[in-house]
Amino acid sequence: MLTGIEEVDWASLGHAYGPADDVPELLRGLASADPAERETALDGMYGAVHHQGDVYDSTLACIPFLLELVADPGVRDRGGIVELLTSIGGIELDDEEELGEHPGEDGEFIPAANYAMAAAAIAAGAGVFLGLVSDPDPEVRLAAPCALASLHPEPARVLTLLRERLTVERDTEVRLALVAAVGQLALRHASLRAETVEWLGWLARAAQDPGLRLAALAQRARCAPGEIPDDVVPWVTGLLEEIRTASAAGTGPGTPRGAAPTLIGQVREFLEEHAAGRPAPWTEELLRTLHAALDDRVDDRIALVLAQLRSPDRWQRADAIWLCGSLIRVWRGRYEEVVRLVGEQLHDPEPRLREAATSFLERLFELGAPAADALAARLASAPPGPAGGYGAVGRSGREGALIALARAGDIRAVPLLARALEGEDEVRRELLYATDGLGPSAAMLAPALRRRLARVELDERLYDRAAPLLHALAAVRGAQALPEVLRVLRSAPANRRDRVREAALRTLAAFGPAAREAVPELRELLAEESAAVSAAAARALWAAEEDAAEVLPALERWLRPGLPDADRCAAARVLGEIGPAAASAAPALRPALASRDPWVRVRAAAALWRVTGETEEVLPVLLAAWEENRHVRVDIAECLAEMGPAASAAQLVVLTELTRRRRHNAREGGSGTHDVHLDEKLLTLCRAALARMERGAY
Repeated sequence: MLTGIEEVDWASLGHAYGPADDVPELLRGLASADPAERETALDGMYGAVHHQGDVYDSTLACIPFLLELVADPGVRDRGGIVELLTSIGGIELDDEEELGEHPGEDGEFIPAANYAMAAAAIAAGAGVFLGLVSDPDPEVRLAAPCALASLHPEPARVLTLLRERLTVERDTEVRLALVAAVGQLALRHASLRAETVEWLGWLARAAQDPGLRLAALAQRARCAPGEIPDDVVPWVTGLLEEIRTASAAGTGPGTPRGAAPTLIGQVREFLEEHAAGRPAPWTEELLRTLHAALDDRVDDRIALVLAQLRSPDRWQRADAIWLCGSLIRVWRGRYEEVVRLVGEQLHDPEPRLREAATSFLERLFELGAPAADALAARLASAPPGPAGGYGAVGRSGREGALIALARAGDIRAVPLLARALEGEDEVRRELLYATDGLGPSAAMLAPALRRRLARVELDERLYDRAAPLLHALAAVRGAQALPEVLRVLRSAPANRRDRVREAALRTLAAFGPAAREAVPELRELLAEESAAVSAAAARALWAAEEDAAEVLPALERWLRPGLPDADRCAAARVLGEIGPAAASAAPALRPALASRDPWVRVRAAAALWRVTGETEEVLPVLLAAWEENRHVRVDIAECLAEMGPAASAAQLVVLTELTRRRRHNAREGGSGTHDVHLDEKLLTLCRAALARMERGAY
């Protein structure tokens, strides 16, 4: 086994962490009789030789030995090696990428040719995968279909083999992998698509196993999204009900393999925990595939989620929550009933379902209102805690429910948050940042916030500890905390000093005239060399005294062309807040309308409107930036809503935004905590702007 491994000069080759002289030991470890050693070796291959998907010269040198290990039936856990080979050889580059280099660890660059050579080398030896579809080891059979679909150079032959194997395969997950590989072939090879789509359509109706029918339906939708039938929701719902009734009430615990201090082991344990107790854990991935194919058919996707949320099977309800998370982050729609039904899951005895529901609701902000009663009931059902402690909040997961309730703007969160603040435990920063949506009732939080701020140590962690408290004090207008805020402002340590002072100054600005005691320090800070601090000081000084002559020179100096964009934005924003009293700053704002940065243009244009009321210069700048950068649209819509009839030239732009189904800030592969909230804010502002424009037309 591993013939010729000593003939390779491994020390002259490299991987993510330097010379590859440790690779022979990893390869031998893959063939070890000890399962822990095999797992450690596989983890090392992913961690160094194929680090984050990179292909090094040592990766290329490993390929013949990995193929040899896969072909040897005496080697255990070969399924993991098949998956490793699939990953190494399955990276596809476009023409431009193939000509360049790819960044690797520590700034090094990996020739793109390595990826092409890896694919070619594995394709040349891909015949070994053909026999693996009938291997005695189900884990090998599970990995083989994807390897064949991705790497074998004869797709028609592979398609025939996969379809034939499906007629005799008895393992459910392997059968699903075979169908998924057939779909993958159809996507990769247009010449096979029509035939495959027809076969998948037949399988979706003819197969006896409802799971297999669902898999075929999902793959057919993936390959031919334009041909998804109108009755897809009742069809899928019926299949899910068949799967539920056909499955056992639960699955017995699997044989534990033992914990391993490896990333591979941690992933394995996570997946095992996720699937524990679920009779059909594979339905989640099938539904994810189907949702991806349905794409912008939002009403169908919502209907499917609603059907799952009403299922007697808690795991179908859990799947619905996980799938709806990605749906609501990308697409606008009528989610009221979805949110209400997710709220009902907070009372389920299964902790994983409750956790999924809480996590989903935390990110909804105002969209979480239909679940407010369920959230409040969940918090009220908590056992009483120690005096002065969290009580109904704690670190038990109920804290997430409180965050969701507060972000929804429900005042029932206020007394619970007050109790949390009175305790000794640390309060999650998200709770403190949620106070600005709680309205006047949150004023009762000010004394507790003040006491918390007074206890914050003035050390290197001051910003992390004080900034959320300062934000909350600003939100509740807790001016009685002025001495504590000034303590932070005056004693900020060198580490992140400007950010600490900026946060404190924002709070002083919220206090308005009640912060007059701070005026001498505010005047001093106007001359700071940090634009953020200087502008924040100007804002606070204006709020305290409303003397424009004192603050305008300090702001105008940060508007000069050539200064950093962030500096110009900070100054323009404060000038806009000052409004007509800053009209004399208009000449300093106008050059910023021609900035290359859209944020500078938008902030300057909005400020110019607010200080002068002029639209002739402002509207073209705002509308051009709207099309150039979707992330500036919230700021622009806010300005258009203020303009009202004067912004009538933007009516079509606003109407178009309101008719879009996709959220303006939707991102592929990720999202921010506030993305949905910001998009809903954009829609609210657009409706307000449109209403004011229409009123002005009559």
